[in-house]
Amino acid sequence: LADEEIDVVCICTPSAYHAPNAKQALLAGKHVVLEKPMALSTAEADELIAVCEQTGKKMTVICQFRFSPDVQKVKDLIKEGAFGKLSLCNILMKYHRKTEYFTNSPWHGRLALEGGGALMNQGIHGIDLLEYVVGDIKRSTGRIATLSHDIEVEDTAVGVLEFENGALGVVEASTCAYPGFSRRMEIHGDRGYVLFKENRIEKLVIDGTEIKGEAIHAVSTANDPAALDYEMHRMQLENLLAAIDGKEPLLIDGCEGRKAIKVIEDIYRSAGRNTVE
Repeated sequence: LADEEIDVVCICTPSAYHAPNAKQALLAGKHVVLEKPMALSTAEADELIAVCEQTGKKMTVICQFRFSPDVQKVKDLIKEGAFGKLSLCNILMKYHRKTEYFTNSPWHGRLALEGGGALMNQGIHGIDLLEYVVGDIKRSTGRIATLSHDIEVEDTAVGVLEFENGALGVVEASTCAYPGFSRRMEIHGDRGYVLFKENRIEKLVIDGTEIKGEAIHAVSTANDPAALDYEMHRMQLENLLAAIDGKEPLLIDGCEGRKAIKVIEDIYRSAGRNTVE
């Protein structure tokens, strides 16, 4: 942080340290790339957003799947009303994590350090993706449980969503669905539907006609959290650098990163557990 030649700091520490570390970097005059979740509560996220405004530095929260060409295509179709009146918009995240994922880690599965499990850690990308594509979520409720692992956070969660546009949705998240399945997103309207597997369109139908497109490689972390593709991360980092140079608007800032935390926080509270303050 004292090195004047460093302009941008990437925060890849355990979840509980994301907001404090980002705050340190911002106050040291650095721009920030912040891994998910940006904070463990909306209150902590709001404080971080205020520090960005105070310092005038830019911070992008990693939500790389927003940069998928298929995701952008469907978001545009929804804006155009191509699916008609939206009704059901679901995100299904049935992952599997071995016992060693938790026992070999000093922070996985620990509430104070992770803030949550299948939703706050594994599921947050999917929730962000669904809300980004469909539109803002105005209400979320649900239930959480720890059914398979000896951990302090949930390994199973279900949520019910109500979108601002009137559509309803369901969130399913798990880290004990053997052997692990690719994330699926389903969006239905009265004129058509789209089915996603990870960030790729699996089937797209509008007014009875299936629309074909180029197959886009989708990397899955269903049972291997290290099976990541870097291409969409690269696109997000390029956007940050262009925003720092004043060439592009910053597409994913703290306000955008806060949205999924709010949804998860509301599910936790409705299930009787507060997020970590």
